[in-house]
Amino acid sequence: MELTGVGIWSSQLRYGDASESAEAAAELDELGFPALWIPDVGGPVLGAVARLLAATRRTVIATGILNLWMHAPGEVAESHAELTAEHGDRFLLGIGVSHAPLIDAGQPGRYRKPLAATAAYLDGLDAAPRPVPVESRVLAALGPKMLALSASRARGAHPYLVTPEHTAYARSVVGQGPLLLPEQGVILCDTYDEARRIGTDTLRAYLSMPNYANNMLRCGFSEDDVTQVTDRLFDALIAWGDEEAVMRRVAEHHAAGADHVCVQVLTDDPRAFPREQWRRIAAAI
Repeated sequence: MELTGVGIWSSQLRYGDASESAEAAAELDELGFPALWIPDVGGPVLGAVARLLAATRRTVIATGILNLWMHAPGEVAESHAELTAEHGDRFLLGIGVSHAPLIDAGQPGRYRKPLAATAAYLDGLDAAPRPVPVESRVLAALGPKMLALSASRARGAHPYLVTPEHTAYARSVVGQGPLLLPEQGVILCDTYDEARRIGTDTLRAYLSMPNYANNMLRCGFSEDDVTQVTDRLFDALIAWGDEEAVMRRVAEHHAAGADHVCVQVLTDDPRAFPREQWRRIAAAI
């Protein structure tokens, strides 16, 4: 399983119309993207992985991330083994603890000791009759302790909503061996006003989660930057403009130590498949 270059991170591939999702994944595979990443905020994520694997021939299908509170490790390990046996080594299991406000909304107090919960989940994967190999899993990681765990118990880290400066920091923590696979939000547009109109509310929603807000503070941004989504923070987190601007930001992540950058295209309609934008990015690579 080789993870280099640029991949696609997409909620549409996970939660959009199943037939269009399969058709889009097949096209992305033909366009040469080495990996397709899908989120997990509820529902049968492993079924979505199976559908995308069946629709593609070469590309890796990765969970970015599988929510560990929602899936038993033994069942995940068995599904991973079955899908790998059927489709080859193309299922990268990204695992994460999600966010306290989301997990505690249905069961107050459930979200606790995220580092210990992640380690225990990995123990469960290791203890399964058919374990998930270390080289087939990565962890959602932002801070130093989770990054260190991703280096010691997984193949590497999948940091989400980060800057190239964070990528450089993460590389300094995990060292030179583990994979570093950051997500990068992008908006293909002509003006800053258009970028702001499309991306500001998305960033505001993410930054309402303590994990992301605290990471931005750790990266040197102020409380005002985070609460107001200032121009400084917006430009740091979103690559906007034409294809050249997007690829310039991707190159900054690679120069900072990323092995593979997961590009998430944001548009006016978050439910629509941004297939034209995906084609433009593929042509620019």
